[in-house]
Amino acid sequence: MAMTKPATRPDNPRFSSGPCAKPPTFELSKLSDAALGRSHRAAVGKAKLKAAIDETRAILGVPADYRIGIVPASDTGAMEMAMWSLLGARKAEMLAWESFGAGWVTDVVKQLKIDAEIKTADYGQIVDFATVDFDNDVVFTWNGTTSGARVPNGDAILTNREGLTICDATSAAFAQDLPWDKLDVTTFSWQKVMGGEAAHGMLILSPRAVERLESYTPAWPLPKIFRLTKGGKLIEGIFVGETINTPSMLAVEDYLVALEWAKSVGGLKGLMARADANAKVLWDFCDRNDWIANLADDPATRSNTSVCLKFTDERITDGAAFAKAVAKKLADHNAAYDIGAYRDAPAGLRIWCGATIETADVEKLTLWLKWAFEEVLAEQTEAA
Repeated sequence: MAMTKPATRPDNPRFSSGPCAKPPTFELSKLSDAALGRSHRAAVGKAKLKAAIDETRAILGVPADYRIGIVPASDTGAMEMAMWSLLGARKAEMLAWESFGAGWVTDVVKQLKIDAEIKTADYGQIVDFATVDFDNDVVFTWNGTTSGARVPNGDAILTNREGLTICDATSAAFAQDLPWDKLDVTTFSWQKVMGGEAAHGMLILSPRAVERLESYTPAWPLPKIFRLTKGGKLIEGIFVGETINTPSMLAVEDYLVALEWAKSVGGLKGLMARADANAKVLWDFCDRNDWIANLADDPATRSNTSVCLKFTDERITDGAAFAKAVAKKLADHNAAYDIGAYRDAPAGLRIWCGATIETADVEKLTLWLKWAFEEVLAEQTEAA
């Protein structure tokens, strides 16, 4: 017997893991104050860029002696800038448990060719941090955007470490409690938890990272877009809004609007609570249904933003085709857009649960998930 189609759809079916849904109160008219047609080096442009930095610091609780810069090319640009500028002074440990972390391994080993130890874990798991030597430089993702597995806390990271910790926190910032004393370099983009537009990245440096930049020169040439120092000193302008290249002032305005919304929901604590509530809806749904499960087995390491799910029903003969069909059916019925698993990840679904998503929409989505599962299963059974 066919399952009845749910009566209501999510008000906002945008569950993409990047770019992510805009804040629920977003309207294009809120960008009317953007400094369009003005130089980012004019007073108005500098003021808005500095405001983006200052509001980021305030909401995330970044220490006053940490630098925050707006850099080109989203989180990828920020990570590449950090690795090319800082690594090579000592041995590195590269930790990877999903596709983006694996990409950083490739850059360090094949492009920079530095001495590095590689530690990996399967999708849905994370590397055992107890095995990591923090006297080396350590590169890792805090939240595996394509695997749904995150670092539960910073307890295993030594405070008195000799090496630097370089953390890709792009789907963790604004949704998870990042321990700043354990992180020397932190990167993220505006397009994840804040629902901002793409192309711009954030680079946060601890005093230890600045010290490395000013005392170490890499053996390889650095493109202009990666250069953080001049004459052996940090280019301080980058960290007060004097960007290396021309930023989109429209995207900057969009980020400022998102930061204002973040304050309206209680700042970091409010953002985290919204993401936690969204993810819990999916976790509870998996607990109630034996045909679907969280890709991350350990509840302590489950992401509250990029929640990755796998189908476990034994009647499914081709997991990739089945998951693709479910995602397509949901998109065709305007119930959920862009929730297929990342191309390099195990077959399944990836549902964004960051703070810009409304919990009521996740609850409605679960009804559609069950309906789509039954529909696709029936179709494939009939075709067989």
